[in-house]
Amino acid sequence: MKLHELSPAKGSKHSKKRIGRGPGSGIGKTSGRGEKGQKSRSGASTRAGFEGGQMPLVRRVPKRGFTNIWKTEYTVVNLSQLSELDGDVTPEILREHGFVRSGRKIKVLGDGEIAKPLRVTADKFSKSARAKIEAAGGSCEELRA
Repeated sequence: MKLHELSPAKGSKHSKKRIGRGPGSGIGKTSGRGEKGQKSRSGASTRAGFEGGQMPLVRRVPKRGFTNIWKTEYTVVNLSQLSELDGDVTPEILREHGFVRSGRKIKVLGDGEIAKPLRVTADKFSKSARAKIEAAGGSCEELRA
């Protein structure tokens, strides 16, 4: 097979609908836009949240609080999930098993029980998680950024 022999799969391509080409086409005259009004005009579109000049809802409603742009968000992993793993538990292993997404910081929480000794590496540990891991004979290692 050569490049010039390639073609799209049968039925995957459709010809462009030629609107406004007379009554016989089925989409002539107003071209499927209905009758008069702002939405029938070319290039006419309103921005998201526009209410025709009325004060928009997002501006009418009072605002409260603020968003801390420096806040660190952690992906949570519980001990009940870690009990399925063996040996060293690193962020890469957690990604392979689908517990976390790549590029996210990881915090281990103490929900669940752990029976085997694990060497867990994560960004942060809760006090209960650290106590349970160490009580089972394992160790906790925090990653430093």
